[in-house]
Amino acid sequence: MSPVEAWGRIMADPLPGLALAFRIRDAISARFGVARIGGFSGAPVAAPKVGDRLDFFLVEGEEPGRLTLTARDRHLDVMICVTGGLRLGITASVVTHNRFGRAYMWVVGPAHRLIVRVMLRRLLRGL
Repeated sequence: MSPVEAWGRIMADPLPGLALAFRIRDAISARFGVARIGGFSGAPVAAPKVGDRLDFFLVEGEEPGRLTLTARDRHLDVMICVTGGLRLGITASVVTHNRFGRAYMWVVGPAHRLIVRVMLRRLLRGL
């Protein structure tokens, strides 16, 4: 499975409760000057090109076997790398820029790990 196909399948059916979590995140974070991200739209993913947006992520790279996405603001930068082929992998890297970024990741970091694991399990069950 290609990284783009995997991303599209995962995002086509967002986890129950994730939309509410994004609304809460946006309401709280907006008070600290963080842009609202709105969550995942579930919109079909065709053939993204560098510079396109997949929801709130910017496509930084798209090549056979790898999809690289970023989301940046004044508090933190997030990079997601989806690799495909015989084995699918998702790697996330976060660089925080200030106290708010560190506090944000302290709160949501553990939830992100769980969410990604559950999304991957759901993808596997759907194959």
